[in-house]
Amino acid sequence: MRVIIEEAYRQRLHERLEEVFDSGFLSDGPMTRRFEEAFGTFTGLGAKAVSNGGAGLWALLEYAGVRGGEVIVPANTFWATALAARRAGATPVYADCCRDDLCLDLEDVRRKVTPATRAVVLVHIGGHIAFRAEEIASFCRERGIALIEDCAHVHGGTWNGKTGGHYGIGGSYSFYATKTMPLGEGGMVVSADPAVLEFVERFRNYGKQVVDGVVTYPMKDAFNFRMSEMQAALGMVQLERMPRILAWKRELAARYDAIFENRVRFPEGMESGYYKYIVFDAPALREATGKVFARTDLGPVIEDKDWNLPGTAWVVEHHQCPPIWYGWDGFDLDVPGLRARLLG
Repeated sequence: MRVIIEEAYRQRLHERLEEVFDSGFLSDGPMTRRFEEAFGTFTGLGAKAVSNGGAGLWALLEYAGVRGGEVIVPANTFWATALAARRAGATPVYADCCRDDLCLDLEDVRRKVTPATRAVVLVHIGGHIAFRAEEIASFCRERGIALIEDCAHVHGGTWNGKTGGHYGIGGSYSFYATKTMPLGEGGMVVSADPAVLEFVERFRNYGKQVVDGVVTYPMKDAFNFRMSEMQAALGMVQLERMPRILAWKRELAARYDAIFENRVRFPEGMESGYYKYIVFDAPALREATGKVFARTDLGPVIEDKDWNLPGTAWVVEHHQCPPIWYGWDGFDLDVPGLRARLLG
């Protein structure tokens, strides 16, 4: 997928980079602080930048103290979710997804919880908030289980004003090249809890902590997950572009709604950021962005494990995604034109 950045925004990036060079900081400096503040405003939460979304998940799992325990993750997600649990010293346990939203199935989570369960990772699939986010959050609170949100897809998605990161102890956003807000690489951890944010700030910098003027490194499992000032500069520009990108995607989605009857349908008060537009049991599309996740992407398949996850099995076989990436050249087509282009 090509990333489209208009000339005016390229010029804005050049201006931001001049500010970086004038500051004399190339990493972990004032532009990163500005980007964190701006992204925090965007999500309504505190924010700490990291080198990628996977590192953000790892940091949150370390904060939750999952080492030696189990972490429930959806089978229908990218391998990074389960891999972060492994890197944090836990065993991933795969739970099923629901057919209506492709997100974590609470009933299967109930079945998979054991005394060893330390955390549940809720992945907001496709750009929308998981339909059962509130119920899953309540379930985890009642049992003293940490809820962590994988927000890699959900940039701009909201439900009654809340976006990813508001339901658990924190969430991790990805800025990989294919995302709605692409920086090439990079990530952001968001949380309402200052203790979580302080932990992430140290975890991303080898665990460094200054105590009474003495530099110490009490976190033995931390590493370097800092964001460069150049990435942060691009992040500031991409945040400026987000209203334009989201409006573009939602306009195209409205035309798709007139074509695809069998699709993900959102609850009242929910608005998607449309990382993907997801349809079910449609004729084979002539153009598509690929599945949200194919069978070969699933953690149980990658680990060559036996699995009985009927919702996940159904979803990978029955969904498709027409193009909705910003800049797709079919955007200007009307409904008949889109129907002819996609379905013939």
